[in-house]
Amino acid sequence: LMDLMRRPHPLTWLAMLGAVLVPTFSEAAEPLRPARVTVPPVIDGVLDDAAWQQAPHVTGFKTWMPDWGVEMADQTIVYYAYDAENLYFAFRAFDREPSKIKASVASRDTIRPDDWVCINLDSFGDQQSLYALYINPLGIQDDSRFAAGREDFGFDTVWYSAGRIDEQGYTVEVRIPFKSLRYGGGNPVTMGVIFERKVTRRNEGGTYPALDPKAGTSFLIQTTPIEFADVKHYTLLEVLPDVTYSRQSAVQAGRLTRLSSGGDLGVSAKYGITAQLTADGTYNPDFSQVEADAGQIDVNLRHPLFFAEKRPFFLEGQDVFTLGGPSQHGTLQSVVHTRSIVNPLAGVKVAGKLARADTIASIYALDELPTSAEGEATDRYAHFAILRYKRSLSQDSYLGGFYTGREQGTSFNRVAGGDGAVRLSRSSYFGFHALGSSTRQQGVASAAAGHALGVDFTRDTRNLTLYFSGADVSKTFATEIGYLTRNGIAMVQVYVGPKFYPKRGPVRRIEVSAVTSPTRDASSGIWETYHEGQVTLMLRPAITVTALYHRSTEVFREKEFGTSGMSAAASALLTKRVRLQASFDHADAIYYSADPFGGRSSRASVTVIYQPSEKWHQSLALTYSNFDRASDGRRLYDYAIVRNKTTYQANRFLFFRGIVEYNKFRRQLMTDLLASFTYIPGTVIHAGYGSLYEKTRWDGAGYLPDRSFLETRRGLFFKASYLWRM
Repeated sequence: LMDLMRRPHPLTWLAMLGAVLVPTFSEAAEPLRPARVTVPPVIDGVLDDAAWQQAPHVTGFKTWMPDWGVEMADQTIVYYAYDAENLYFAFRAFDREPSKIKASVASRDTIRPDDWVCINLDSFGDQQSLYALYINPLGIQDDSRFAAGREDFGFDTVWYSAGRIDEQGYTVEVRIPFKSLRYGGGNPVTMGVIFERKVTRRNEGGTYPALDPKAGTSFLIQTTPIEFADVKHYTLLEVLPDVTYSRQSAVQAGRLTRLSSGGDLGVSAKYGITAQLTADGTYNPDFSQVEADAGQIDVNLRHPLFFAEKRPFFLEGQDVFTLGGPSQHGTLQSVVHTRSIVNPLAGVKVAGKLARADTIASIYALDELPTSAEGEATDRYAHFAILRYKRSLSQDSYLGGFYTGREQGTSFNRVAGGDGAVRLSRSSYFGFHALGSSTRQQGVASAAAGHALGVDFTRDTRNLTLYFSGADVSKTFATEIGYLTRNGIAMVQVYVGPKFYPKRGPVRRIEVSAVTSPTRDASSGIWETYHEGQVTLMLRPAITVTALYHRSTEVFREKEFGTSGMSAAASALLTKRVRLQASFDHADAIYYSADPFGGRSSRASVTVIYQPSEKWHQSLALTYSNFDRASDGRRLYDYAIVRNKTTYQANRFLFFRGIVEYNKFRRQLMTDLLASFTYIPGTVIHAGYGSLYEKTRWDGAGYLPDRSFLETRRGLFFKASYLWRM
């Protein structure tokens, strides 16, 4: 990194220029002032409490989907109140066709296909991040954190809600403990809020206050202030003990044999250093996932598959690690991908604000390494250290810095640098990052240095989206904690996307886009090409169709191959009970091997989601891919995965789920059964059973392919934890 600073790259100069162009404009708005209540409302979904009779309210929701600034077809009223310990919100969502309201008694964090209302809450009032609290018409919750253009749905916090459908539509009540939020000091506490509603069958989304078409979907800079006077500031203390039991078996010499069994204890704790800053610690945690990752096609890959983080310890503060610049459209997708910490024995984390403008997040984890085939590990542990700092500027602008390090014996990987984003206008946003890496492999005396630079510019309005990005990732740049799909490239991307809104007919919105992205491969010096045209139609009542064609080339192992092709995708709510999602693409492709060659590849996916009742959910998904070699037309593989998932939600806390997944290419059948009770995040009981069957048989000397299934792995587990909040 020091060498990079001595010889600045042109993209570095652009980043420095953007960093000083910090706008100073702001818009004042009259704050919402909730009623302070002495008798809290009962959270039962019925708006008959005295608190709602005295609470102020807002209405007049305007659409931003499919078009902007139109009165929503049905009225929404939001009431707001508070006391010293909680925030309270209530929604009256009118619907002239209540029988068509889409709702389900579902497990937490699975309601996005339903109708819903949402409280987007900027708890610090600094336009840097949002809590998004979604509630469906039956009171089922979903929550997320939004920052720097990304929404993290892995986030969970403790809050309470209830909802009911009636002849006028539906009602929702919400209680949010101040303990569950990180918020600013002072008196009054000033936050920002946007209330949101989605009507699925019309593909209609609206907000209060109305979003400005000239500012696009930049929620952070369009909140309205809401004030809470004389709030009680807490010292938060949470303790989360957990107990687990598991038993694992695997086939040996044709017979299933127990490998391990036993119970374990672990504990995690959270302490609120201030209302803005928390410290977390964990020892011997259960970091297993309740549900196995859905199968993905894992053959003929240029880079590793990505799996989202789902483990609770790592989720709070995850939004702070979002990288400025072209992370979503570049090859450096993330500097911090905590799934790289596989089996931590212990961890410590501090996240939050040091002052109104200063945010930090740090993680240290001791990762227990697997043993070698001989039963011994060369190094017992790997040490992970992560440090993030952000300085808030005007509106949602910021400057920040990163350090990540993975140390294992004499080897290491360290990444350090800066990033930021600058709001140039209500519709325009500039981001950048400049990072350096130093990597030393085991047994190698010297370390390899590398760099990753990127800038991007976005302008988003009702009628037009413009995007520009540039990136330079050296051949020697590496990150063992982040997620990097490719190094050794320099690339530029330009996106132009006009949008149209027909007044009549079945089409409600048309998005047309053109993309060009030349990329230079550092090893060969060859320039790759990519030119794309795309059309997306939003049709009545709730259908979206996309068609795309691209002409492109790609370089692999210093050879250039054609990769041109076409694709199509569709999503439709066919009835209140049935949703369909499908995609297909066919293109020239590369077979990634030591001696690569060209061919043709087709990929397809179809998912049908059927909801026979509010409590019963059924989904069936097919994923398929193939590859034909160009020289002789020979098909090298047909890869198909069929996944069936059945869920019965007895009530909002308890569900039973069964998954059966067949991988035709691997000749494997996986089953996953789960019973789960979740009272609040942290207070849970899970019991699960899983098995793996393969089309093979033992002939006394080895395993041979067979038409019948042999159970080769089996496991069961039990987990219980209880959140003590003081």
